[in-house]
Amino acid sequence: MTSRYRVEYALKKHKRDEFIEWIKSLLAVPFVLHADLENYEEIYSIQKEADKFLEMHEQTLAKTCKERYMEVFMDVEKLIDSTRYLDSFHSGDGISRSRLRQLVPSVGRFFTRLPLKEAFEIEDTKKSISRRRLVSPSFNDVRSILNTAQVLALTSQAEEDSRLKLITFDGDVTLYDDGKSLLQSSPLVDCLVELLAHDIYVAVVTAAGYPGESGALEYHKRLPGLIEVLRTTDQLTDKQKSNFLVMGGESNYLFRFDVAKGGLQFIEADEWYLPLMRAWDADKIVHIMNASFDHLVHLQKKFSLDDENKTTIIRKERSLGIIPTNGYKISRETLEEIVLSLSTRLHDILYGASPALPDESHHFTSVVAGNNDSDLRVCAFNGGSDVWVDIGDKSLGVEALQHYLCKDSDMPVISKSESLHIGDQFASVGANDFKARLSACTVWIASPKETEEILFHLIEFLTGESTLAN
Repeated sequence: MTSRYRVEYALKKHKRDEFIEWIKSLLAVPFVLHADLENYEEIYSIQKEADKFLEMHEQTLAKTCKERYMEVFMDVEKLIDSTRYLDSFHSGDGISRSRLRQLVPSVGRFFTRLPLKEAFEIEDTKKSISRRRLVSPSFNDVRSILNTAQVLALTSQAEEDSRLKLITFDGDVTLYDDGKSLLQSSPLVDCLVELLAHDIYVAVVTAAGYPGESGALEYHKRLPGLIEVLRTTDQLTDKQKSNFLVMGGESNYLFRFDVAKGGLQFIEADEWYLPLMRAWDADKIVHIMNASFDHLVHLQKKFSLDDENKTTIIRKERSLGIIPTNGYKISRETLEEIVLSLSTRLHDILYGASPALPDESHHFTSVVAGNNDSDLRVCAFNGGSDVWVDIGDKSLGVEALQHYLCKDSDMPVISKSESLHIGDQFASVGANDFKARLSACTVWIASPKETEEILFHLIEFLTGESTLAN
């Protein structure tokens, strides 16, 4: 799966993360200037001292590179702190024109500080980044450092208003391999139980949408290992077990573990819908689904995918998608073309030919109709082997959980700085985890193995047992 994250980042603007690319470019300078093993004095080229000097020189270069890299991360950390301070003067979702945003215009809000220096030291210890001489710090290196910094900011280095209370996960490629299930043998099951034991709410926020009581059985098929453990374990109290939830269809169907039932219980929309979602026009939703279906049929024919042995189109109440059949594989380029075409079509449906909109407004995963409290959100995304259109998006799914979970206690609404979403799809187009950035802190992983590593360190930082963070 990791190859999917290397392909075309340097070629396609919509597949890049500008903030990560910018940090990567900053790190390239000290790498070029200070990582040259050949740059040493001739006096040490005498054969009997060469080996000894090379070893010493390797250590010196590694120390120098580490110091320079740390300086970069300390400076970026200061820019983030400055941005957060300036943003504090703007209400709601307003943002400031900070120095960082002048350098990287796509940067959004930071809900917590990011201890990048400490995160780099942790990742450098694991990966020996500063000891490399031929390969500069990569996109994945920077991604991992940002992930670690975010976990630190919510655990061992958490500020008073940013202690982790809610953690949400994507399903495919995050908790289990694409198209598979979370089995009891997965190390992630123990990690999730440990999080619940720390009184943290744990939820799966997935695009897979199955409504009603029958949906509980479908999600059980996706999460059999965890559900079985929740039924039988004595490590958790009944209340802690009920702190596990599933949000399906991005933000359309909510389920919660019920101890008496021994499985997931469907929660009626009236109990958790956000005011914005209650105000959505049902007729407009039907119109969007009809128009999207017609366009998807057109694309299916256009790319000669209308053979029943290749693909089929599935339509549900609030979602529709094109999926491969009989082991057929839709090419990456075709998937991207379909999701971009659908995004453009959704933009046209909701906005029409509005000249007042930004030139690239239709190049976002989620499209919003209107400018009032009844804004209707629609999400088009590439699932890796299929393409889907959903009403709503993960920002609403996470936000709905933040509000719903405070109803059964006296605690205030869970804030964005107390929430973490872990997922694999954070490109700005065709990736449905991207919008979760609006409602929570995020960690960008590339495989279930990376999720396991992140949770391992998160639990260590929570318990104060980590030697890496000291």
